[in-house]
Amino acid sequence: MAGDERKETWDAFHELVNMKPGELEEWLASDQSRDAGQHKDGGESTGHASGRRIVGILRAARGDLSDDDYQHMRKVVGYIRRHLAQRPAGDVRDTRWRHSLMNWGHDPLA
Repeated sequence: MAGDERKETWDAFHELVNMKPGELEEWLASDQSRDAGQHKDGGESTGHASGRRIVGILRAARGDLSDDDYQHMRKVVGYIRRHLAQRPAGDVRDTRWRHSLMNWGHDPLA
């Protein structure tokens, strides 16, 4: 991935991922987090697995991130943007919509 593309991805990721690593880890340990999202064969949801990877990316030094990390960051940005566009009406505080976004590192109420 070229330097300009990495910078664009870095900036978008850090603009949209608004949860700190410790806050995201605490969220991922909750039952609400594990219940959110689509589960394959009763296992971990895609968003929950992504959240664990996001914690690692947030804790890594920028220079230590691989092209694969940047690809995941782009996936996170795309997911968050698409999901935000589908915001349901009303109070979203205790909705699966918000919980799913939080698994991807974005709390829409923050």
